[in-house]
Amino acid sequence: MSSKLEVMNDNGKFSRGCASLIKDNPNIPPCRKGSSCKLDVTDWLGDIPKSLQEDDLVEVRFKNTRKGYYRNVNSLALAKGDLVAVEASPGHDLGVVSLIGELVHHQLRKNSQHKKPEYPKIYRKAKPNDIEKWEAAIEQEDATMLATRKICEDLKLDMKIGDVEYQGDKTKAIFYYIADGRVDFRQLIKILADQFRIRVEMRQIGARQEAGRIGGIGPCGRELCCSTFISNFVSVTTNSARFQELSLNPQKLAGQCGKLKCCLNFELDAYMDAQDQFPDRNIPLKTENGTAYHFKTDVFRGIMWYSFDRDSAANITPLAVEKVKEIIKQNKKGDHSVSVSAISAKSEEKALDYNNVVGEDSLTRFDHKKKPKRKGGRRNFKRPKKNDNTKKK
Repeated sequence: MSSKLEVMNDNGKFSRGCASLIKDNPNIPPCRKGSSCKLDVTDWLGDIPKSLQEDDLVEVRFKNTRKGYYRNVNSLALAKGDLVAVEASPGHDLGVVSLIGELVHHQLRKNSQHKKPEYPKIYRKAKPNDIEKWEAAIEQEDATMLATRKICEDLKLDMKIGDVEYQGDKTKAIFYYIADGRVDFRQLIKILADQFRIRVEMRQIGARQEAGRIGGIGPCGRELCCSTFISNFVSVTTNSARFQELSLNPQKLAGQCGKLKCCLNFELDAYMDAQDQFPDRNIPLKTENGTAYHFKTDVFRGIMWYSFDRDSAANITPLAVEKVKEIIKQNKKGDHSVSVSAISAKSEEKALDYNNVVGEDSLTRFDHKKKPKRKGGRRNFKRPKKNDNTKKK
């Protein structure tokens, strides 16, 4: 049994992948099988010839979003996708090499781990005995998780065990749990250590990490971003929705984890850059028609809507950003003789060239019975014209 994990691609060739030796085992978590994983890193320096003094730091990934950086002290010939035995506390663990070479230093700086005094070691490439023990440990993870949930229920602990990860040598396990507050699980650790004969490490995760572990389909129709490519979660606030002129509806802005959707941050920078040239929305416009108050904004079209009623959106008037700046400038000079209706009629009429198509496509539009077609169908041919020279007999 080889320690290098290979997967056959569509072309019939083998390429290094993730845990293909055990890809047929249904008990193995998704991040340990298949040729791609959200923890993979694209080595854009891979086609550059390596220097003679190659760095010995290697990035190794494990289950969920856990990664580690290790030193190749034995100068092993490692490649991306190799299964290696690494130093752990206690014993050793098994992981998949996800990155080697110069980019490891960039990843260390990105994850703020470049100031570590020492890094753990890589012992060897995984042997068949190591892989068999690792597979046996993985098969027990689901059973251990269900048994631990039952123990927590008996102890009346306000926590939920989300996942269990066994170490490669089966001497230690990490229990991932979700809890709203602080939990005293000292008695739980004693019971787990006595029942499973392992060292226990409790690690708390948030609702976003739990949703990324379970996976699912979002309202956009695609897989959840947290389960496909997001590994580092960035805080999302309601200001992200305000900058994008979104309705502050909790049911629409919340994801399956109950928190604000991560995709609210995807286009936030573009909106913030586009709004740098916009005037302050809290400044009312004083015109000869009355005082106009800001109602809504179309960021990328550069249009701002104003209403003469502060509490309702009746008779809103579109104005270009340049016109709004001009009115504010004239108001500062004390000039309130600008006619908003005249400005909007000239410059903003073309901006409202859209049609409201909401509701045109009914969900029951395919329920109507269609008329049966003729068997022969219509015959597209012309009747021959009668010859004037022929006479009826």
